[in-house]
Amino acid sequence: MSKSRTAAQVREAFLRYFEQRGHTRVPSSSLVPSNDPTLLFTNAGMVQFKDVFTGREKRDYVRATSSQKCVRAGGKHNDLDNVGFTARHHTFFEMLGNFSFGDYFKADAVAFAWDFVTRELAIPADRLAATVFAGDKGIPWDEEAFGLWRKQGLPEARIQRLGYRDNFWAMGDTGPCGPCSEIHFHQGDDLPCAEEAAGRRCLGVACECDRWLEIWNLVFMQFERRQKDGPLAPLPRPSIDTGAGLERVAAVVQGLRSSYDTDLFTPLLERAAQLSGKRYGHDAADDASMRVIADHSRATAFLISDGVQPSNEGRGYVLRRIMRRAIRHGARLGLDEPFLEQTVDRVIELMAPAFGELRENRSFVLSATRHEEESFRRTLDRGLRLIDEEIAKVRAAHGKQLPGEVVFFLHGTHGFPWDLTQLIARERGLDIDLPGYERLMETEREKASFGGSGDRAIADLWPQLRERLGKDTEFLGYQAAGNVGDGRVVALVSGGREVQQATAPAKVEVVTDRTPFYGESGGQVGDTGRLETAGGAARGAVLDAQRPVSSLVSHQVQLEAGTLQVGDAVQLSVDAERRNSIRRNHSATHLLHRALKVVLGDHVKQAGSVVAPDYLRFDYAHFQAPTSAELERVEDLVNGWIRDNADASTRVMALDEAKAAGAVALFGEKYGDRVRVVSVHPESIELCGGTHVRRSGDIGLFKITGESSIASGVRRIVALTGSGALAWVRDLEHEVRRAAEVLRTSPKELVKRVEATQKRLKELEREVETVQLKASSDAGDALAQVREVNGIKVLATRVDPADAKRYRGLADQYRDRLKSGVVVVWGEKDGKGLVLVAATKDLVAKGLSAGDLVREVARETGGAGGGKADLAQAGGADPSLLAAAVEHLVARVGAPLPG
Repeated sequence: MSKSRTAAQVREAFLRYFEQRGHTRVPSSSLVPSNDPTLLFTNAGMVQFKDVFTGREKRDYVRATSSQKCVRAGGKHNDLDNVGFTARHHTFFEMLGNFSFGDYFKADAVAFAWDFVTRELAIPADRLAATVFAGDKGIPWDEEAFGLWRKQGLPEARIQRLGYRDNFWAMGDTGPCGPCSEIHFHQGDDLPCAEEAAGRRCLGVACECDRWLEIWNLVFMQFERRQKDGPLAPLPRPSIDTGAGLERVAAVVQGLRSSYDTDLFTPLLERAAQLSGKRYGHDAADDASMRVIADHSRATAFLISDGVQPSNEGRGYVLRRIMRRAIRHGARLGLDEPFLEQTVDRVIELMAPAFGELRENRSFVLSATRHEEESFRRTLDRGLRLIDEEIAKVRAAHGKQLPGEVVFFLHGTHGFPWDLTQLIARERGLDIDLPGYERLMETEREKASFGGSGDRAIADLWPQLRERLGKDTEFLGYQAAGNVGDGRVVALVSGGREVQQATAPAKVEVVTDRTPFYGESGGQVGDTGRLETAGGAARGAVLDAQRPVSSLVSHQVQLEAGTLQVGDAVQLSVDAERRNSIRRNHSATHLLHRALKVVLGDHVKQAGSVVAPDYLRFDYAHFQAPTSAELERVEDLVNGWIRDNADASTRVMALDEAKAAGAVALFGEKYGDRVRVVSVHPESIELCGGTHVRRSGDIGLFKITGESSIASGVRRIVALTGSGALAWVRDLEHEVRRAAEVLRTSPKELVKRVEATQKRLKELEREVETVQLKASSDAGDALAQVREVNGIKVLATRVDPADAKRYRGLADQYRDRLKSGVVVVWGEKDGKGLVLVAATKDLVAKGLSAGDLVREVARETGGAGGGKADLAQAGGADPSLLAAAVEHLVARVGAPLPG
């Protein structure tokens, strides 16, 4: 072993060793699995080869080697509590692996592993041990593997048999699986062991202590579990999947007992120490916090680079928990300003030579990191204060746990993941009511009808059909006459199963060997059109075209006449007008993507899209709303490129060549070795399999019709092109003209008229406020005139000019203030008098009637009046007689009226 060998050198030595033995070096796949909806993250090297192991996918090699990016955090792999506090737990790690797809099996796998470890890495054989499957659950013990290790020179005493839990490996609840055999390295008996501390014997390689460290797992892939808890089925060809954690192997090679002491982590720990002003190795608690930051910075950099963004659900929630745990430990170290961006940038600097996507996505990764930390820090202090308040309440009640309701509130309102709240509570000597929190979360999920990450299981039917057919659907749509083509029916699917024929008016999924129909993918919707056999004996409408597996196109056909059979020759015709609209929108999407990068920054990444015939929708990663001026600039750029009427071009080339040419690859997309590169305009080069215009001018016109936020850090633009954009602009012009007509002005003067109208409206509102204030003041003055007559409060006040509506409003105000009493409001206008009388409900209940009182006034003044018991008025009276008549009315309140 040599401390001079870096982790990068170990990685390269591994890959080169297996390349020299006939293995194809395969790049790491994304941390977001593209072919397994049961997995949250890629958690092992074999994930990208799952369909190869099951026989559903064929590749042009039978041996492979890789260094796979992996994340284990969340779900059954929730090691977050341990990360930073042990020598070997990590969220992100690299899995070195060699794989055989029905080529070599156990003998070569064991020989390769032993040779690489003992000869290439020079790890002493006398410090190694192996485990084999002991047999369990009806599966016999792995006697063959035992013999192979003995053949390599391992003494029997250092080959231990372990059961199903330890030595039977499965990728998940479903998928390839089989017995495994592990290589362990002896770190030393001086390390503590809980078993020995309890007076028992250390269990060796089976013990939970760190005296023996697993460094390589050889999985002998013999079975597939197709359903959770279902039976095991033999794989078509026994295969090999091995995994060696780079972090652990590097620690062993460098003579270290903790992977945090290797060169993978020490530069990150140094950065954390530099930022915090602490010294690593001087305080155990501070050291743990720095290790958390180092580990979580690695996970943050790689997850964001692979398209995961912090959110409140699914993968994004796991990332958010990781990031906020790191931020909290930073705050614990005294880092009161955002820092995570700097440690993440150090990760990029260290790891980009091996994982070029980190360099390509650096701007976006750092922007997303900065945005999440700034967002969390806005609520961190408030959340910590709330926790301290709640802890004080718990302690006062002699409790031991923060209630689940508090944990739930902190999660929903302040963005505190439950395990972060638990961490803070434990630091203060308490815990949390996790079951109570989980019950509340489950109730919330049921309310929201949350459907998971959006992935869906791929039915076995389609991969099996693809395997049986032996070839992909040939797409004719790129050709000059790509709207029409001839093909042969190779499969019919109805009700989720294959059929040999279908008769009108059935709906059936039709697979042909060739087709001009584009199957929905990459955001572009599927084509529609017609399908018919020779002579039109069988015909129908193609309602949609889908890709149930990436290599097959399924036409969703509504049969209108005849019987369609497997083997029939058919003519397929795409709706050309609809296809052209889709072309315009798809090409405009590429130009929009480029324009957003130019205007907002290179960190902008596509986060999703819909390319339909009547509109386009583009989701993109950006952390604040673009201004109106920025959106106008985007529109101007796109329309300028359209007016250039540049030739669009497509080329098929190697992926590395395309990236070197500046082609934009999209987050989360899985690309093969050969890719299609589309350039709608010299400004735009993207990897794309969709259909596009022949010249940028074919788009016609581009118009943004909407921009909004759809999630934290993700925004959405909706836009139109061509005649649709023109129609939208004309509709807007019509509305402007109509508004101008209503305001009696011209469209060009509309803004001035609206501003003038708004100004006048505000003046009138101020006048109304003035009148209301005066009325309120007058009401106060009037209340000073209240008298008590026959035990009843009476307010009589004169208000000129007389106005019935105003009188009713005043009467209501006065009556409300009196609570119990009679209100009389009177006055004159234009030589005519008006009297209004109002009584409160309690007096009406006792028999008092405003109508009777007002009729007396009308009789004395020569007017006419009446109304209800609680409100009545008299008008047309002689104003010269009103004052005396009102005084007579007041005197009669509560007294019997003359008959």
